[in-house]
Amino acid sequence: MSFRDKLFKVSLIALCFMILGMVLIGGLTRITGSGLSIVEWKPITGFIPPLTHAEWVLEFSKYQSSPEFQKINFGMTLADFQSIYFLEYIHRLWGRLIGFVLLVPTFLMVFNSQHRALAPLLILLWILGFAQGLMGWIMVKSGLTHDPHVSPYRLSAHLFLGFMIFGVALWMTLRIYQDRLTVKYAQIPLNPLKTASFIALFLVLLTAQCGALVAGLKAGLLYNTFPMMGESLVPREFLTQTPWWRDLFENPVSVQFLHRLCAMATALFCGGLWMYQRKLNPFPALTNAFNAMMIMVVVQVSLGILTLLFVVPPSLALLHQGVAFLVFGSLVYVMFLLECVNIINDSGS
Repeated sequence: MSFRDKLFKVSLIALCFMILGMVLIGGLTRITGSGLSIVEWKPITGFIPPLTHAEWVLEFSKYQSSPEFQKINFGMTLADFQSIYFLEYIHRLWGRLIGFVLLVPTFLMVFNSQHRALAPLLILLWILGFAQGLMGWIMVKSGLTHDPHVSPYRLSAHLFLGFMIFGVALWMTLRIYQDRLTVKYAQIPLNPLKTASFIALFLVLLTAQCGALVAGLKAGLLYNTFPMMGESLVPREFLTQTPWWRDLFENPVSVQFLHRLCAMATALFCGGLWMYQRKLNPFPALTNAFNAMMIMVVVQVSLGILTLLFVVPPSLALLHQGVAFLVFGSLVYVMFLLECVNIINDSGS
């Protein structure tokens, strides 16, 4: 393996881990209420923080004109502001660092013809990255007008783009290591398994989007019992607002109920999928991937319940968000292995 080839592969692995790190930093930024501390978007010069006392005073004065300071943090001192500013600054700086890491495989592909077959995925990754940066600012801007809270819809879109970026980066990484995967010709029909895995992937994304709405509406603080919500499984506030379709997205109780419902449906479906593949007894790499998926699902459901019962402590909420990406990633790996089998089957037929 040449140095350039090794550098290409290492950069993609680093990219995947940095995206996971971005998920945790973004979650911590949201949980600590730091996301609205920087009221300007400077894509080019924004990597330089305030360096002098005068610059800090100027930055603080800009924040003081925001609705969050005027309605919530009006007693905040400059030192308090610096603490929340730095977390949002690190969040934005980390996004720029991801872009710099992505330049490595891009330059190697353009100037050294490394892995040219991955060009469509690399272009898609750049498009998604720019879209994510723009959506991040659009989300922040929604909390800089009258209501000092970001739009739950925009928060959900921001999270969805994060999943897409991670999925594409992981798929690219798996592609460059495809020759090392132990994938054998399958004698059993795997198309039903592939369809079921795609449904599981969709359910995971749907559950995560409901979770983003829960976070945006702070709905996790309302009913902190499980499995009951109050005195019943279905809360009495469910579908009490009109029109009914807005109730599903904007009534915090309804949103929490739907998140619970999606989470249980996803867990049961993934459990059924895991049992189904055990009966098929496919090749070992695929079985191990499904086992990893099932472990992640159990961990995620457990974290979700604990986060609820302990009234959304930051540490559990952060882990809950991070493990969602691991569940998603395990299913991407499953889909990749199934795709490899299809390719082998096609070439062998």
